[in-house]
Amino acid sequence: MKSQVTVYNSESQIRAPGLLLRSMWGDLRASRELSWRLFVRDLSAQYRQSFFGIIWAFVPPIVTSLVFIFLQSRNIVNFGETDIPYPIYVLVSVVLWQLFAESLNAPLKSVTAAKPLLAKINFPREALIISAFYMVLFNMMIKLLIIAAVFLLFRLELSWAVLLSLVAVLMLSLLGFATGLLLTPVGMLYTDVGTSIPIVVQLFFFVTPVVYPPPEDFPFSLIAVLNPISPLLIAARDLITVGTINNLVAFTSVSILTLAMLFFAWVIYRLALPIIIERMSA
Repeated sequence: MKSQVTVYNSESQIRAPGLLLRSMWGDLRASRELSWRLFVRDLSAQYRQSFFGIIWAFVPPIVTSLVFIFLQSRNIVNFGETDIPYPIYVLVSVVLWQLFAESLNAPLKSVTAAKPLLAKINFPREALIISAFYMVLFNMMIKLLIIAAVFLLFRLELSWAVLLSLVAVLMLSLLGFATGLLLTPVGMLYTDVGTSIPIVVQLFFFVTPVVYPPPEDFPFSLIAVLNPISPLLIAARDLITVGTINNLVAFTSVSILTLAMLFFAWVIYRLALPIIIERMSA
């Protein structure tokens, strides 16, 4: 495949924002075919040596949900009353959380795997980001299949709000992806970032209303206010299960901030990568 790749210098592009934007857009277009090939390669490699293959994509959210359903049913823990039956509540919530966590890990995982090639081959670096985003979309389709199974199992009625929920699910994925992309340059230099991400994700799992309803009493109510994941996850869950969205202002605000952060993370990635490659080559 022949493609024109922009060879760029971080310092010159900082001084010329117009040049930066043009080169970003140009390399984004040039990386379309390569990114798809990278995605197909990574996807096939992920399941090539696995006996159960794609079944493993369904296992984590289902097992996690069953654990919390068992704890709630046996009164080992009491998460409070939910607007819908708790099994539906926790299954949908955990699936959405798993999607967020996978989106968070995708950029750093993709770029780190390509480390040996970055210093040797000149290709559009955006291809690594796009291939990671393709993986996010693939995981999203897998998670939507689980939610569809929940609808069939519990005989839930479909509404037009399910289509609107796709927007909320996408924004939740983009929030994770933007955060992961922002951490990618530092994560390439220090493995501590990749090691600490699962710990931080586990912490946020418990401070986000995933397996329990949003607290109403202060100061615990701040969990649903200050945590940027909460408005997106709650909106996606509510649109899927009950067909309504309670806090449109919070959802819209976080969505706008997510898109802004995604662009900012792309710029940081674009400017930092040449410096990181130079350090790796030294």
